Amino acid sequence: MSGRPRLRDALDTPDGKRRYVSGLFATIADRYDLITVLLSYGRDRHWKHRLVSMASLARSSAALDLACGTGDIAYALHARGARVVGLDLTPRMIELARTKAAPGARPSFLVGDMMALPFADESFDLVTTGYGIRNVPTIAPALAEIRRVLRPGGVLLSLDFNRPANPLVRSVYLAYLTMVGSTLGLVLHGNPDTYRYIPESIRRYPGAEGVCALARAQAFRSCEHRRVLGGLMAIHRAVR
Repeated sequence: MSGRPRLRDALDTPDGKRRYVSGLFATIADRYDLITVLLSYGRDRHWKHRLVSMASLARSSAALDLACGTGDIAYALHARGARVVGLDLTPRMIELARTKAAPGARPSFLVGDMMALPFADESFDLVTTGYGIRNVPTIAPALAEIRRVLRPGGVLLSLDFNRPANPLVRSVYLAYLTMVGSTLGLVLHGNPDTYRYIPESIRRYPGAEGVCALARAQAFRSCEHRRVLGGLMAIHRAVR
């Protein structure tokens, strides 16, 4: 059996996806920042700052950044005065996030699962995530957890790849990501399957409109998305 069918098989069940994603991000953690730059042609940081600019923050705002990776969004929120907790499933990501801190106050970082958040109900004014919703085993329960920890009127902001509705655009987009991902995986890890996960996960993703439908089904009062990179990416804004 080739590597590609094994990847597809791993994503066929929520438990299989959970185990695959956990192992994948443990593998790529030390190259995560480099990969986000390469795959976005250097635009990733701009997109994350665009997400942060959509947040209404005060010095008393409590923010939670999920799937925080090495902490880019968490630190940007902190710089705008929010009290921030960053959470990620991968211990190495949290270690790397903590190394970016300047002396003095900084975001808090902890290892945790966004499917079972270790926080009381209505703890946060804002929840953010970069590339997090697409990677959970099942989206609806993750959105339910996010809604649970948001205060009434609280906001979810999520940046992620989109699944273009146009079949031709989607086919070209996924082919490009497969080609680039295979090359990067082979060069950086000796395994072309490493970043093929991205287009494979997009194939199974409901897309920007689908995520909003799931958010509304989990009793978010409203959900909208803004197109990024001509609709190949999207930023969601959902209000509890």
